[in-house]
Amino acid sequence: MLMGAEHEGWQGFQHTGWASLEAVRERLDAGADPNVGWHWMPPLHDAAENGTPEVVAELAARVDDVDVLVDGRSALWRAVHAGKPGNAQALLDAGADPVRPMMSGWSPARLSLVTGNVIPSGEVLTEQERALIADRDRMIAAIGDFPEYDGFSIACVGGIDAAEATRRLNAYVVPDDELPDLGDWYEEPFEDDTELAMGVTDVPGGCVVVQPWYFNASSTDVMRRLSAGTVAYGMYANPKSGDQGSSHRDGEVVGWDLHPGGAPAEDDGTPGVLLAHLYDGEAVAYCCAYAGLRPVDNKAFTEPDRWLLLPDIDFWRS
Repeated sequence: MLMGAEHEGWQGFQHTGWASLEAVRERLDAGADPNVGWHWMPPLHDAAENGTPEVVAELAARVDDVDVLVDGRSALWRAVHAGKPGNAQALLDAGADPVRPMMSGWSPARLSLVTGNVIPSGEVLTEQERALIADRDRMIAAIGDFPEYDGFSIACVGGIDAAEATRRLNAYVVPDDELPDLGDWYEEPFEDDTELAMGVTDVPGGCVVVQPWYFNASSTDVMRRLSAGTVAYGMYANPKSGDQGSSHRDGEVVGWDLHPGGAPAEDDGTPGVLLAHLYDGEAVAYCCAYAGLRPVDNKAFTEPDRWLLLPDIDFWRS
């Protein structure tokens, strides 16, 4: 929906258009405002993520403020986050400030230290941040091609093992000789108890609870119990609306209606912005990293060590 006449010059302009200097110049020469797009993101910000250095340079020469912040970040920050070093250099050449404070302590220059295209500055990373960065590729490789489907839920819990998680959930451990055929998770293998059935597995740093067929592993009461005295991140891979996350600490909700694997938010906090940058598009790995888990493979999600039946509880009790 257009918000006013100033938006009309960019109406219908697609993300792919930022790759064409000719198309951008045609719009600008016809009166399109270089400062205001026809949706929420200004043209320079959009081009920083999706365009070419030539387009970025053209827009940067025409805008009122090359460092204007939208959602707490500048166009230069977006170029660094998107892995577009040419676009970043075009913005630097246009006078963008690489050390302007933003995004919970992650200036564009500081964020660039996470990438292979460093913007020279006096910014530094902490030892803990360097460790998280070093483990990113290993984590994603370990989780591999999971998930291959939606509709599952997980709880990544730091600092406790599967035995303690079982105790906190007051769950019954299903003996191997009582396990149903788990070859097809979509067939509700536990029949009437399927909503109460979850797998749990020890991983370095804690444990993973997974429910392949429902959202209950990430439900309020399960997360509240599991996170007592520690931290846990839950996610439901909603087939209709995408990945839905929540974070709990010491039995209390910290964040709700979150989007693991999504773009960083300015209020994520210093560690949160880093994790969101590192695991952009990698929702399950993000959940693990948030809780401090370091799985060596994806068996916790695909072949749990033990199966539990939970008591008939109100999963969404606060």
